[in-house]
Amino acid sequence: MGKPTSAKYPTAPADRSSGPDPGAGTRSLLAACRVDTFRSGGKGGQHQNKVETGVRLTHEATGIVATSRRHRSRHRNMEAALRTLERKLADHLREAPPRIPTAVPLGEKRRRREAKLRRSRLKRLRRKPDAGDP
Repeated sequence: MGKPTSAKYPTAPADRSSGPDPGAGTRSLLAACRVDTFRSGGKGGQHQNKVETGVRLTHEATGIVATSRRHRSRHRNMEAALRTLERKLADHLREAPPRIPTAVPLGEKRRRREAKLRRSRLKRLRRKPDAGDP
């Protein structure tokens, strides 16, 4: 016998033509990337040392690089690298919130000290010379 034919186990593949394609975003992202494969090395013995399962994705527009060599399968590494690249691109594109100044910046403190030093030198030059100064 085979699998039971019920609603839980349909025999014909489901019609996926309705609705948006969930893989369209990853396909367009993959089209904008350079894909390099390499031997991942590390633990795993002969299989990992002779098969190029590591994946490096370089986003051409931004230069952001995502690599994955965690899995023994190149396909799973590709999925992991795509997820990493999506996360890195989202971080790159997110705008930083406006800074709320809380303390005087170090550069401003340095400029204030230098201005004080210039004022004190001018005031020292205005004094009468001491008898003990050569």
